[in-house]
Amino acid sequence: MTYEESLTQLEQIVRKMESGEYSIDQLAEQLKTAQQLIAQCKEKLYKTDTEIKKILEKS
Repeated sequence: MTYEESLTQLEQIVRKMESGEYSIDQLAEQLKTAQQLIAQCKEKLYKTDTEIKKILEKS
């Protein structure tokens, strides 16, 4: 899953949470999914940041 796909899915979950569309059971499940998506996004951002720093150091 790309960063953009993860972010889009996370935004959808947040919108549904804010609008109260989830039952308590669904909310718990979606919170777990959101945590996983956040971790994926953080990891991708960290890797990209590291790659950019390496490129800039070579310049």
